[in-house]
Amino acid sequence: MNAARAIVGTCLACLALTACSREDDNTLPGTLERQRIELVADANETIISLPFQEGTAVKAGDVVAVQDRALSTADVDAARADLAQAEAHAQELTNGPRSTTIRAAIARRDSARVQRDDAVRERDRLLGLVKQSLVSKSDVDRQVTAADSAEQTLHAAEAELRELQEGTRAEQIAQAKQAVDSARARLTGLLTTNSRLEVRAPVAATVDALPYRVGEKPARGATLVVLLANTAPYARIHIPEPLRARVSAGTTATVRVDGDTRTFKGSVRYVSSDAEFTPYFSLTATDRSRLSFLAEVTLDDAAAANLPAGVPVQVTLGLDAPK
Repeated sequence: MNAARAIVGTCLACLALTACSREDDNTLPGTLERQRIELVADANETIISLPFQEGTAVKAGDVVAVQDRALSTADVDAARADLAQAEAHAQELTNGPRSTTIRAAIARRDSARVQRDDAVRERDRLLGLVKQSLVSKSDVDRQVTAADSAEQTLHAAEAELRELQEGTRAEQIAQAKQAVDSARARLTGLLTTNSRLEVRAPVAATVDALPYRVGEKPARGATLVVLLANTAPYARIHIPEPLRARVSAGTTATVRVDGDTRTFKGSVRYVSSDAEFTPYFSLTATDRSRLSFLAEVTLDDAAAANLPAGVPVQVTLGLDAPK
């Protein structure tokens, strides 16, 4: 019985020591990372040029991939023509009818008036003759119809002239200007799409991957080029739950990189607020069942700028002893 109690006491002591050692251990494994930038295809067009190979350093603004622009250029030309047509129509409505058009309308009105007067005189003459039984009633009816038709023609010519003299309605001009704005917006969109067929590096970086080759036709939205930005690298670690309350943005850290004897200073820049199960490669076998919080530690030393991404690191957090 005493032997059993001794064994249990020993086991409990070992568990307590193990727990304490885990909570006091501020050194965590992780990997060195850099900002990863994926440049995607804006159109389903064939790749015609990849100026840089994997591992090549590029500057901000360098063209890293070029897609075929033939169809896009044709669409741009058509959009320019549509815009020019819309602008000409809007200008035409703004200027109003030409003086020669108004004079032509005046001439048509005067001609219609003469024809109306002739038809009315002939109608009145026949009405006088029918009373004397010199013409048939049907002849008079036909002339009455002709006079009425001439009157309607005159009214139409007068209305056309008034419309020209009053000029273009404000609503028509507004619609024409809206059509110009729509055509200009379409052209701008096509020009933007056309320019994006030349994919440029947004920052100074290193070409990490080229998923496609020249001659291939990636789908729209597919990744054309993967870049690793030439900014300060950072270590990605998982903070065990017992340490989470003592770690925040700005917490200092010391980073050791596998294969490098130097020690680099750093600071925590981000800690996830969502807990997750620690990946198998991040902690020891006894810690794998514990929750952890993803964190990123920026390497502040300028000497860390040339460190490669993906290598394992050991991060020692500058934490005060737990109270």
